[in-house]
Amino acid sequence: MNEANMLDMIKKRRSIRKYTDEAVTDEQLRQLLEAAMAAPSGNNVQPWEFVVVRDPDLKRQLAQTHTWSYMAADAAVVFVVCANERASHHWIADASAATENLLLAATALGLGAVWVGIYPGTDREAHVRRVLDIPEEIRVLCLVPVGHPAESKAARTQYRESKVHYEGW
Repeated sequence: MNEANMLDMIKKRRSIRKYTDEAVTDEQLRQLLEAAMAAPSGNNVQPWEFVVVRDPDLKRQLAQTHTWSYMAADAAVVFVVCANERASHHWIADASAATENLLLAATALGLGAVWVGIYPGTDREAHVRRVLDIPEEIRVLCLVPVGHPAESKAARTQYRESKVHYEGW
C-alpha cells in the first residue's frame, strides 16, 4: 500500500454501529488481532489482553454496559480490549494503540467497527468484568464491536488548523 492509499484508508475509518448478519471469518479475526498486537508498546511490555466474544447472549449482556454500547448485540464479534495494569504504567496508551490498529485493520478488511469506551468508568468495567469473568488485575479499556457494515459513511478528516501549534504553544 502506498502512502496515499494508507492516508485515504485512515480517513475512511469511521465509527460503524450497524451491521449485517454476515459472520466475521476466523481468518479475519486473526488478522484483526495480529494488527492490534503490532501496535507500539512502552518498553515493549505489551500488557494488552483481548477477549473475543461471539456468543449472542454475552454480546447482549455487553450491549447493556451503558447507553452507547447497544450495537454490541448486533455485531458479529466484540473485542474486549484489556490490559494488565500491574505489567505497565503505560497500559492505557498501549491498549489504545492496539485498539486503533484493530479499528484500522477492520477498515482495511472492509469491516465496520466502533470504539466503545469503558475505562475510566468503574461501574462499566465492573459490569464487563462480571459478564466475562475477567480477573481484577486486568483493566478493561474498551469494547470494539465488529461486523460487516450495514451503513456507509463518507471518508473524512477532522483536521483543524487551530489545534496545531509549532515550536511551542
